[in-house]
Amino acid sequence: MLEMLSRFDILEVVRCTISLLIVIDIIGSLPIILDLRAKGMEVNATKATVLATLFMLGFFYVGHLILQLFSVDIQSFAVAGAFILFFMALEMILDIEIFKNTGPTKDATLVPLVFPLLAGSASFTTLLALRAEAWDINILIALFLNMIWVYVVLHMADRVERFFGKSGIYVIRKFFGIILLAIAVRMFTANLSLLIDQLSK
Repeated sequence: MLEMLSRFDILEVVRCTISLLIVIDIIGSLPIILDLRAKGMEVNATKATVLATLFMLGFFYVGHLILQLFSVDIQSFAVAGAFILFFMALEMILDIEIFKNTGPTKDATLVPLVFPLLAGSASFTTLLALRAEAWDINILIALFLNMIWVYVVLHMADRVERFFGKSGIYVIRKFFGIILLAIAVRMFTANLSLLIDQLSK
């Protein structure tokens, strides 16, 4: 424990926090969350935060082993996640419904909120990348700081909606839909090129 604390580095915490903040992008996910609520689906802030934290902690420690078990490399995992983000972006931009909750419940907390929005391939990939260049204690602190921010934003989602109004949320939804589409395309092309390089060797 003392050895772990001795590796605490505030600058490394800040760097990891910013990296995860950009990838998780809870503000950019707000239009999706509000849209899910408008469709009558339940979004539980506490449950979403706890589940996302547990998923990311689990993947942080055993993610590479899980991928190896199924003979899946991190690039293939990221490409699959890019497809999910791509279709979600199309929903936001074109006002169409691709994701349909056909289960016995109207709870949208686990899918699509926790996965893939909060704890998706982008977050998992970032955690694995950070672990290769930063100490665990700093990454974990950064992760918990991000989860606190996620809870606050989810808990105040209705207030944000009232502040911006329905027309404002509609514009934000379109804007972040384009951003999400760009992230999906970048994730797809970057990891696909890595896969092609691996196959060519």
